[in-house]
Amino acid sequence: MSTKAQAKKEWIIREMQEVRSELLTEVAPLSRKERDTVFLGTWSVRDMLAHLAGWDYANLDAAKNIIAGKLPSFYEHRDRDWQTYNAMLVKKYRRNTFRELRATLKKSQKELVAYLQTIPPEYFNRDFGVRFRDRRVTIQRLLQADIKDVQIHHQQIVDFFGKKK
Repeated sequence: MSTKAQAKKEWIIREMQEVRSELLTEVAPLSRKERDTVFLGTWSVRDMLAHLAGWDYANLDAAKNIIAGKLPSFYEHRDRDWQTYNAMLVKKYRRNTFRELRATLKKSQKELVAYLQTIPPEYFNRDFGVRFRDRRVTIQRLLQADIKDVQIHHQQIVDFFGKKK
């Protein structure tokens, strides 16, 4: 096992958890009305959180698919900004209350992280022969994209609701 690969794996998992925690800290003090205010296209904060829970499960399945040498199934739904797939995730994972949604989101990340902990570090950036439009698909790339997505959504919340870091 490469120490560099282990360090990268630990960094990715820690970063995933930290950016998610920062986002949840940002939305925690919002009122119910604010959490249900549409502020990003058709999304409210609750919709955004449902989207993130859905991507946790999508990335969990994707990691398993990549290791098996298969293209993750969500690529079948690829369109502009993943609009169709994201709408499906929001519908599937949105909950009636913020408390339920927060619990769903914590559970989804916990399951993803638990699985990622079982994967050898070398698998994170290994080429398993999976391609999408001639681009190599790796677990590491998917997780880095997820981290970036959460960071962007966090900033969108900060910008809309006028919060300061």
